[in-house]
Amino acid sequence: MGFMDRILGEQSRSTEDYVELDLGDVSTAAEEASMRVHIAEISGQQDVMAIKDAVYDGDAVIADITRHSTSDGTVERILNELRQVAREVDGDIVQKGDDEILIVPTGVQVSREKLNR
Repeated sequence: MGFMDRILGEQSRSTEDYVELDLGDVSTAAEEASMRVHIAEISGQQDVMAIKDAVYDGDAVIADITRHSTSDGTVERILNELRQVAREVDGDIVQKGDDEILIVPTGVQVSREKLNR
């Protein structure tokens, strides 16, 4: 079970499946945030464009690639395209296991070490 499965469950979900948590007195500035974190599923090459747009706009993306095997040539083409985007925006990209990719924009670096180690 991958990270995305633990967050979203194994079945496909839509935005209607999310529940807004009451933050009470916590001040949030979501509308004024300088960066958002998007969650995406990559089923094919057509899904890459939305991810690229988000990263070019300064947002981070957690992408689920479980629909492809690691030996699939499509995954390698997608990863190469996303690596190029990360280089162009001076961001970072990391793959976690065989099922997730994290792409972040300028000014954000992904640590390769786990916090609990």
